[in-house]
Amino acid sequence: MTRVHPVARTVGDAARGALIGFAEIVPGVSGGTIALIVGVYDTLIDGAGHLARGVARTIGDGMRGRGLSKAVAHFRSVRWSVVLPIGIGMLAAIVVGAALLAPLLEAYPTGTRAVFAGLIAASLIVPARMVGGRWSPFEVVIGLLAAVLTFVLTGLPRGADADPTLLVVAVAAAFAVCALVLPGVSGSYLLLTVGMYAPTLAAVNDRDFAYLGAFIVGAIVGLGVFVSGLQWLLKHRRRITLVIMTGLMLGSLRALWPWQTETGGVLPPDDDLGLVLLLVVIGASLVLGIMAVEAALLKRRMLSPEIIADPEPHEPDETAVEGELPTEGAQPRSEPER
Repeated sequence: MTRVHPVARTVGDAARGALIGFAEIVPGVSGGTIALIVGVYDTLIDGAGHLARGVARTIGDGMRGRGLSKAVAHFRSVRWSVVLPIGIGMLAAIVVGAALLAPLLEAYPTGTRAVFAGLIAASLIVPARMVGGRWSPFEVVIGLLAAVLTFVLTGLPRGADADPTLLVVAVAAAFAVCALVLPGVSGSYLLLTVGMYAPTLAAVNDRDFAYLGAFIVGAIVGLGVFVSGLQWLLKHRRRITLVIMTGLMLGSLRALWPWQTETGGVLPPDDDLGLVLLLVVIGASLVLGIMAVEAALLKRRMLSPEIIADPEPHEPDETAVEGELPTEGAQPRSEPER
């Protein structure tokens, strides 16, 4: 078996992060969806959960004088060799994308939405394939209900650009980061509906560290509240959770309908229908190409595979029932590095 240099593996993971970062600044495109496509969704969810709980333990146990052993256990459970390159790639892509992609969205909104609509449509096969086997009638109904919910949410009128206080920034970030980790739900679109997309993009471009600091604090709080529940669902109700994710992604296509008004209203196809369909096909081809390249790199061991770490390496799993057998379809756990 060919031995791959760690630098090549790190560069590959950073490239995955860059794709997620670019997606996060495009309203209607979910970074969680891209994380699913490139095969790092479980690792990121697991790492985010450990990081958020580690920060909470550091603050809580530190103030009470209980020591930091439990916080350190959470921090050690994060797969830093994978999460750090992905995080760096995401940050770099957000900074570059805010300067390059935002003007593109303004200049060519119809064509840009068409490309991303094709991307999301093709990516539906990712969670659907992860579900495995034939869907039951109940699962079909649940998936369709999730699709309707996202369709309605993405049809909400967009708010006017706001001049928010730092507290409002933190609250909005807490909700937006929940969308980041939920495939099919766009954090950027949520910011757009409350009029905070443009101010947030401007804060990135202008290096407004007070605004960005409040956003980061809110994001950490949101992760701590939301990710633990999502982790539990992925471990104990994985199949139905993936069904819901598939439905959310399907419904999110409403936000990427190419012909829209400035407020997000749906318009009928225009004279450029042929060009738009071509761009949709190009977007779908990009996803299929990414999936093929990612599979080839994994086969050659040039990318880090998915591993879900033990959520409590030094104490019992608080969500597990004593004596409970692993649920069907659950992912195997790996022991954290000592």
